[in-house]
Amino acid sequence: MVLETCGLPTDNTSAPDDDMVTSKLQALQFYQLAIPSPQPPAGSFDSAAADRGDELFSGKAKCNNCHVEPLWSDPGWNLHTPTEICIDSLQANRAPDHRYRTSPIGDLFTHIKGGFYHDGRFSALTNVVDHYNTCLRLGLTGSEKSDLIQYLLSLTFGPKPSGKQTGKPADDSDRH
Repeated sequence: MVLETCGLPTDNTSAPDDDMVTSKLQALQFYQLAIPSPQPPAGSFDSAAADRGDELFSGKAKCNNCHVEPLWSDPGWNLHTPTEICIDSLQANRAPDHRYRTSPIGDLFTHIKGGFYHDGRFSALTNVVDHYNTCLRLGLTGSEKSDLIQYLLSLTFGPKPSGKQTGKPADDSDRH
């Protein structure tokens, strides 16, 4: 019924030449990639702390092992067992392969109600950073964790604007 309503054949007689979608996919992808990503609001993060957090993200904190630019997710196979990320399998067991997907973390500043982590179990970025600090035995100090959170709040997809943003002091980082 639905196919007939949309004017599509229901008798499996359509030929590959009848495909009206594939030829439009390249233009659709170009359009999607051309949509500018939202930028963090001015003053929403501490730029100096975010710069320090950038170094931690790719170094000591090991975030870049899974959250790789520019998609901020694992390239290729982006699934992890609960054991790899030190959590229970409650949500992973709902998936056919019992794994968690590496969530893209660009535009985290748009998450004002929390729901952070692979399955949304943490209400604040502080909880996520604390979890990984313990799980991976990173040894991050309080100031390093704060700097890392400031960096996470600065992330966006796509290019950043040419002007550098300045932000609030790092003590406002856990507003989520």
